[in-house]
Amino acid sequence: MTAKNQARYKIGGMDCASCAAKIDTAVRRIPGVQDVSVSVAAGTMMVSHDGTCDLPVIETKVTGLGYSLRALGQKSPRPAELPDHGLDHEGHDHGLPETKDLAGLHEHDRMDGLWWKSAKGRLTILAGIALAAAYGVGHLVPAYDTYIFVAAMLVGLVPIARRAVMAALAGTPFSIEMLMTIAALGAVVIDASEEAAAVVFLFLVGELLEGVAAGKARQSIQSLTALVPKTALLEINGKTREVPAEDLGIGSIILVRPGDRISADGIIVAGESAINEAPVTGESISVVKTVGDAVFAGTVNGDAALRVQVTAASADNTIARIVRLVEEAQESNAPTERFIDRFSRYYTPAVVVVAALVAVLPPLITGEAWEGWIYKGLAILLIGCPCALVISTPAAIAASLSSGARRGLLMKGGAVLEMVGKVTAIALDKTGTLTAGKPRVTDVIAFGRNADEVLRIAAALETGSSHPLAMAILAKAADDEVDIPAASDARALGGEGITAVVEGQEAFLGSPKAAADRVSLSMAHRRQIAGLNDEGKTVSVLIAAGVLAGAIAMRDEPRPDAKEGLKALTNAGVRTVMLTGDNARTASAIGKDLGLEVHAELMPEDKQRIIAELKRKGFTVGKVGDGINDAPALAAADVGIAMGGGTDVALETADAAVLHGRVRDIADMIELSKRTMRNIHQNIAIALGLKAVFLVTTVLGVTGLWPAILADTGATVLVTLNALRLLRGR
Repeated sequence: MTAKNQARYKIGGMDCASCAAKIDTAVRRIPGVQDVSVSVAAGTMMVSHDGTCDLPVIETKVTGLGYSLRALGQKSPRPAELPDHGLDHEGHDHGLPETKDLAGLHEHDRMDGLWWKSAKGRLTILAGIALAAAYGVGHLVPAYDTYIFVAAMLVGLVPIARRAVMAALAGTPFSIEMLMTIAALGAVVIDASEEAAAVVFLFLVGELLEGVAAGKARQSIQSLTALVPKTALLEINGKTREVPAEDLGIGSIILVRPGDRISADGIIVAGESAINEAPVTGESISVVKTVGDAVFAGTVNGDAALRVQVTAASADNTIARIVRLVEEAQESNAPTERFIDRFSRYYTPAVVVVAALVAVLPPLITGEAWEGWIYKGLAILLIGCPCALVISTPAAIAASLSSGARRGLLMKGGAVLEMVGKVTAIALDKTGTLTAGKPRVTDVIAFGRNADEVLRIAAALETGSSHPLAMAILAKAADDEVDIPAASDARALGGEGITAVVEGQEAFLGSPKAAADRVSLSMAHRRQIAGLNDEGKTVSVLIAAGVLAGAIAMRDEPRPDAKEGLKALTNAGVRTVMLTGDNARTASAIGKDLGLEVHAELMPEDKQRIIAELKRKGFTVGKVGDGINDAPALAAADVGIAMGGGTDVALETADAAVLHGRVRDIADMIELSKRTMRNIHQNIAIALGLKAVFLVTTVLGVTGLWPAILADTGATVLVTLNALRLLRGR
């Protein structure tokens, strides 16, 4: 049976890989559950079930392990005495608790705020105070120092042991808490209670540091939601009133004053202003936008008031969707991550066996003192904790996904992130990918009238038309500040052009073929038009008062960064190919200008065939397109990348998306993937390298329990900090 039902939860207090592993194991054992995906970075869990699963049992299991749990999409009651800790990206509260005790170390704990206000922070402080007090009192009454240090140790060990027992009952007997409990109790048995108390305190400090680091990683993407204003100025019948942004409906008109953040995705219906889109696109340079242009929630209006028609509800605006997609992506494990998870399942029991052998065999075989070898065995237990190894991959992937999202590079999961770096060939669509998708006037040619007159009459004919070529002519006229005369009796002639009366003279603007049917085109004129066509330009010929007046050439120009982006791909060893349904002449002109291989006049199935051919030749193929017409090719490629500006297509089609439509960003996405894999390899080396060093020194008797726990927590913190370097985008 396939899983057709999914439940998604927010989990509080989960800040390390062992936490996720315990939750995963416990939930998988519940009848009816078919798959579980837990993201430490996002603090979320996705459960796929067959419909027979008793969902309340999931909450019982997870809360029994000491974590908070809330189904996303459901509001939790908030006690009046608790402060507001913020909303998640769907506008719901985080399900904070009515009560919180120190025994429930993870219960409803969040490390996103001040660490000393969390339950974990308070327990660590209390354990530290108990340890300091034990040293003071122990020196005053040395006869009882063993009992004093045991009491200090129990302050921190009791909640750890409780979690170890709950994890064992839920199917994870070899948890880090269990290893810690055995090591601490064993140290007491061999009369090393002082070290046992210190090790428990250091363990809590390490967990606290992990929580702080995990909180920072989680905040890196969630902080985007804070950019969207909580209120908006709703305009009704010419009057404005302030309303919650989440109450805005699609089609509402809002007023955005100069300097305000825009509170919803929408279309400008009145006004023109420079918009700072850095929160969505990563671009620091403001973009001038006018009537008909799209604007995004969280971006900043510049120097003029705008009236904006809302096109998306608050839960579906661009930033909310980015956050949601990244969180869901973090729940998808990369192949490397899955391998490490499988490895750790055997690694931890193996460590327990090795520790037991180290503690038992030497005394039995050589007759040496039991205390010394038991001490070494307990130290090996702590060294063998798998936290650093298990967190090495997900920490890097989470940081990388968050970093990419803040720069407009969306990748849907660790598997996609890992595959992008392996791409050796990129097939790109032309229109809207390599080009802007908007033709512009490149040449105004005078035949019988001067160029200004040609543009002036052509603009008069096209006034009121929404055709892309008409918009290009009108945009050129606006740029040149042309005084456009009025036109009357305008008529569109299907497949030919448009005719109207301008300043008392009949004028026609249309294709060269249609113009040749009306007036005689000399050979020189025909050669000039053919030359423009060879450059990939579309030519419209103007006739005024029955006489050839001139021509206007237009072309969908390459994006400003297209040549630089393709060069970056080539320098990275990636083969670039253009796949387009456009005519061969236009495609060849663009391809020659950009310097890449061209395949033109293709049907969707042809694009799919070429992708398959590249794969058969041994290439790992990425396909970049608009996500609709290129659907078969996107599906056939190893990685499908949608190019767009925050649209539904760009966000929800294919495996990845480049939000602000820069060709250079495709190369940046590949580089980010490669950088992430290097970071993961560094993390694995740190985790295993430190353990190997301390394993040898412990067996030789150079180091003991204190360095052992420092090796474990230190490696975990180093790995996490190394992964967080990926948050700093290049």
